[in-house]
Amino acid sequence: MQSAASSPLIKAGTPAYRRTNIALFLGGFSTFWLLYWVQPLLPLFSRVFGLSPAASSVALSISTGGMALALIPASFISDRFGRKPVMCTAMSVAAVLTMLSAIVPGFGTLLVFRVLSGVVLAGLPAVAMAYLAEEIDPLSLGASMGLYIAGTALGGMSGRLASSLVADFFTWRAAAGFVGGVGMIAAFVFWRFLPASRHFVSRELPISPSGRKALWDAVRSQFSDAGQPWLFAVGFLLMGCFVSMYNYIGFRLEAAPFNLRDSTIGMIFTLYIVGTFASAWSGKLADRIGRRHVLWGMKILMLAGLLLTMSDWLPMVIAGIAMVTFAFFGGHTVASSWVGRRAGSSKALAASLYLCCYYLGSSLVGSITGLFWAHDKWTGVCGALVVIVLASLGVALRLRGLPAKSLAVTS
Repeated sequence: MQSAASSPLIKAGTPAYRRTNIALFLGGFSTFWLLYWVQPLLPLFSRVFGLSPAASSVALSISTGGMALALIPASFISDRFGRKPVMCTAMSVAAVLTMLSAIVPGFGTLLVFRVLSGVVLAGLPAVAMAYLAEEIDPLSLGASMGLYIAGTALGGMSGRLASSLVADFFTWRAAAGFVGGVGMIAAFVFWRFLPASRHFVSRELPISPSGRKALWDAVRSQFSDAGQPWLFAVGFLLMGCFVSMYNYIGFRLEAAPFNLRDSTIGMIFTLYIVGTFASAWSGKLADRIGRRHVLWGMKILMLAGLLLTMSDWLPMVIAGIAMVTFAFFGGHTVASSWVGRRAGSSKALAASLYLCCYYLGSSLVGSITGLFWAHDKWTGVCGALVVIVLASLGVALRLRGLPAKSLAVTS
């Protein structure tokens, strides 16, 4: 049996590469399918439970916040017990929790199941990125990461669309049961297809003094890197802006001059298919011309898209949402793969730190921008998001001058 050091990395064109891409595509699909199905139902929750838009958004923010806080502990668990077992457990348990949320007595209990789902789902995103960084050949990493993130785009789109349609024609409880059932199927296929790790090396949990010191040294090394803290900031700002737009655009579209019903608003989430293309395309483009040359362009595109959503003409608003969606998934693909390339031996930790910032952006910015809705409806929300994108653009321009780290392949 080959040792981890002598086992070849998975290269493009091999059966293992195809199985890995299928499994991780489904992993990304299931994560966003189970995490974001409540987003198009926020206006419905607001009506059913008598909540403000900002209060109803907690149904999403509490799960992304739980995920953010559990990412680093989940990476430690995966370092000890392995990548595949942790990811399989995360997908299956989160699916069961989602099905159980269909029978909760009220909004408060729903929030309990949502935060538990977020905590459990943390076992997939950071671990998936670490698995790809460990097992995939560097020349194929960008494309594989792009396909994984494309799965998140399709899962996010499908989960939102399915929940809005089922809730509109049945109930939101029926939507929860359906989403959880599909999540269980995805977990089974993921378990059957994903190859076992060949380059994973088990590490002890950081509970001893020496282990805690090693952890602190690893965290400090990530934040002392010239690029990593800025890439973490990119994740926070990108996700915060993107989730905020989709959190509150439904409230705008159900009001005049659009007056759309829930199932029609849910169709807006089909624009996530744009993100599927953007992830795969931007990953390949970054492999070819460099991440530093792709990232800042995505921020310009996001800014332009936000400005289009101010229009009162529905086709123009949809075009703006599509542009923001494309820019978000393209930028996230570039930033997340860049983090893995600069992480050194602490790939799981670096991925967890990036995703912790990423999901904190979803949770904190996604709820705080609801306060701007109370002040000036969509104009207030969009103005806040423009400021966030401008800050993100400044970070991306700074990263253009980042010196490449010494790697087998330049970043």
